[in-house]
Amino acid sequence: MTALVSGIVVLLGFGTAGAAGALEAVRRDTPATVGSSAPSTAPGSTAPGSSSGGRLDIVKVSGLIDPVNTDLLKRSLAAAAGDHALALVIQLNSTGGTISQGQLDALTFRITHGPVPVAIWVGGSSRPRAYGAAYGILRSGDFTGAGPGSRVGKELPPLLRAPDGLEHRTISGDDAVDKGLVNVSSPTLVDFLGELDGKTIKGTTLHLGASGQPGTPGRGFRRDLQFAFSQLSIVPKLLHTAASPNVAFVMLLIAMCLAVFEFFTAGVGVAAGTGVVFGLLSAYGLGVLPTRGYAVALLALSVIGCSIDVQAGAPRVWTAIGVAAYAVGAVRLYDGQAVSVWVLVVMGLLLVLFMVSGMPAMVRTRFSTPTIGRESMIGEMGVALSGVEPEGTVQVNGAPWRARTNRATPIPAGEPVRVVAIDGLLLEVEPETGGARDARH
Repeated sequence: MTALVSGIVVLLGFGTAGAAGALEAVRRDTPATVGSSAPSTAPGSTAPGSSSGGRLDIVKVSGLIDPVNTDLLKRSLAAAAGDHALALVIQLNSTGGTISQGQLDALTFRITHGPVPVAIWVGGSSRPRAYGAAYGILRSGDFTGAGPGSRVGKELPPLLRAPDGLEHRTISGDDAVDKGLVNVSSPTLVDFLGELDGKTIKGTTLHLGASGQPGTPGRGFRRDLQFAFSQLSIVPKLLHTAASPNVAFVMLLIAMCLAVFEFFTAGVGVAAGTGVVFGLLSAYGLGVLPTRGYAVALLALSVIGCSIDVQAGAPRVWTAIGVAAYAVGAVRLYDGQAVSVWVLVVMGLLLVLFMVSGMPAMVRTRFSTPTIGRESMIGEMGVALSGVEPEGTVQVNGAPWRARTNRATPIPAGEPVRVVAIDGLLLEVEPETGGARDARH
């Protein structure tokens, strides 16, 4: 399960690196030699109303519009204004946000009223989206575009804009262009930059010197134009990943399961330490996301319920209670967001498999005595850790064992037992008094 979370984090990290791929496309198609970032433009080096030379700032925003992505956008706006960039280009792909309406209004106000032109393109993946808060950001841009397969909507327009009828529905990017909600349809980021050429925005005419036909590899720009790209650094990227619905859910379950593992196996603390890390990251993610507290409690109940039957070594009523609590808790965990169905199913199967099969095997391996010489245990006294009716768990010589008894003489939890036979890893026991053991059950 740890590997699953690590894989998700790595995959999402590679997704963020997609902006670098777009940059490489621009570099290959641009006659000039351009570095991965451009030096700051000195104040006054570009005259007002002109875009001779200079640079374009490009930032990729993917995933939910959370505090991390909001901070990225604010810093990008401030850097573009401070360095007198020609424009700030935002590559957007988001299915919603976790920030408040007030925070969203403040962000869109900065985009709309800032000194630097802001162009926003929805694209960069097979199914680019601008839903919810992301659609509000899109509609606040000075110049907007949509890539192939894109969809937008499900959000009130930003302040000072009239309603556009997409408060509760979505439409394709092409339809948004036809309705005048998005300016252009552009298959690639390079083509979207080409569409900016010659546009006058906020008093600045963007002379980018676009060359070549749209959609062709030969698309390029003027030689003195520089590109500056920005993205999340490692720590913000990690926090942003932790605040995604699927990852926060998975890390919460892993943290709980590692706590159970440490409790039953009495290890050296590695599982507990790892669980603390996952627990802290999941706590951050759940704190940012619209999480329902009772759903978290149900998930905790699901792990506790399954762990109760770890002692019995077989699924019983508590496992059924745990499975039901898991199903309700996972489905109802977020308000306005949802755990993917495949993640819910896979993690549910792993949880049951871990608790019903994996944990009992690890407990027996951790605490069982060697196979050779176990015959000496016959006649030893112990105590029932759970009801043996006819199977359960007993403790003999300080170690837990699976055990069974005659159906006519069930043994309640806490009662003394006597070992009368050994069948593999299973002890056959009877009550200390009143035993009525039949032959080999």
